[in-house]
Amino acid sequence: MKENRCINLLEKKYHKKLKTVMLDKIINGGFCTGCGVCVSEDKSENSFMKENEYGFLVPDILETSLKERENMIRVCPFNPNPEEEARDEDKLASIFLNKASNTDSQIGKFENLYVGYANDYRETSSSGGIATFIFKELLRNKIVDTLFVVTEIDGSYGYKLFSSYEEIIKISKTRYIPVTLQELFLKINEIDGKIAVSGVGCFIKAIRLKQFYNPELKNKIPFLVGIICGGLKSRFFTDYLSQHAGIKEEYKNQDYRIKDKNSTSSDYSFGAYDTDNKFFKVKMKSLGDMWGTGLFKANACDFCDDVTTELADISLGDAWMQPYVKDGLGNSVIITRSSIADELIQKGIINKELTADQVGLTTFKKSQQGSFNHRHHALKYRIEKTKKKFKIIPLKRIRFFKNIPLEQKLVQTKRMTVRKKSIELWYKNSNIKDFESGMKYDLILLKVLTKLNHKIRKYRK
Repeated sequence: MKENRCINLLEKKYHKKLKTVMLDKIINGGFCTGCGVCVSEDKSENSFMKENEYGFLVPDILETSLKERENMIRVCPFNPNPEEEARDEDKLASIFLNKASNTDSQIGKFENLYVGYANDYRETSSSGGIATFIFKELLRNKIVDTLFVVTEIDGSYGYKLFSSYEEIIKISKTRYIPVTLQELFLKINEIDGKIAVSGVGCFIKAIRLKQFYNPELKNKIPFLVGIICGGLKSRFFTDYLSQHAGIKEEYKNQDYRIKDKNSTSSDYSFGAYDTDNKFFKVKMKSLGDMWGTGLFKANACDFCDDVTTELADISLGDAWMQPYVKDGLGNSVIITRSSIADELIQKGIINKELTADQVGLTTFKKSQQGSFNHRHHALKYRIEKTKKKFKIIPLKRIRFFKNIPLEQKLVQTKRMTVRKKSIELWYKNSNIKDFESGMKYDLILLKVLTKLNHKIRKYRK
């Protein structure tokens, strides 16, 4: 009996130590996306979010205790060793979205699928303006009392509390710069009424984990708006764009999606103001592929298997598919996952506030096919390759593990190189001339390998 007790004590001690090590490994291994929810688990209030040398927000946890670190790791969306009841998006969806009518292995639980736009907010939004419409309706219908969403703060961007839907148009743009949810749970007890929060997949998952361990927060945060994400970018991404636009030093009030209504939805510009309030802009197409190459992207995004923000009440993204891409003003793809979300969309269509059509699963998936190919099909290869260096890897759903052919492996390997090198190069010398010189041959080779992969894939079909 004594021997068994000793073994149990040793096992508990080992697992506690493992959890402490895992938290450091997540941060140091580049598996943190800066959601900041972990900081709220530090009751000593010694932890905080800070920007690291590579332009990403990460937690500073040097002063935390063992117990606090255990609590912090359990709300991390990239936890390598989660509890069985909350091990992945499937488990969490069965808790928080258990009434959804439909389930798909790639997009999760859902009610209905739509493509369209909000008539009043389309021109001022990044895509179809559906997020702005939802924010307004949540407040107008008293579903929530406050929004916690990303908006302009002192010339840059971050999360902020809103309670007036008259101001909603100010928060209708997507911002490709690091932000954090840190303040939400630090201030949540001071906020009267219910709160709706918007975020990308990993942020939404972190909130669900927080609600799982603190069930009272499900009532406090009854609605989550998910933004379908192509990958989080370092601040270096915005530095790079501002220099290409013609701003030599500091910039502010940047706009990442300036539409051209006379062109296509992908033909948009980046713009920003310099310190003299002069506006500069550059066409994104002139800079090459900033998304498929992985330039300035967070490493953690290569280990995310949630393409469509599966744990939100409603998921919204760009309609990157025919014929919608031909419309320069943009359209949104919409996944309703709760009855409240679906009712808001249906009422919007009936009241002619929304112009939207219901679409089938096959049609919808075309809008995210690139992400499915990269994040699902090639996930196993990236994990196997990364495990050789990092022993602790975020837990992922095995059903997405596939064996890919050599030509796809070559593309994946070069993407990983480009992602890492782009951040390291900009860190060493942050100017576009040196950067593009240093990245030139890697990007050319990646382009060649990608074209070869497409040709072989087409041949095989």
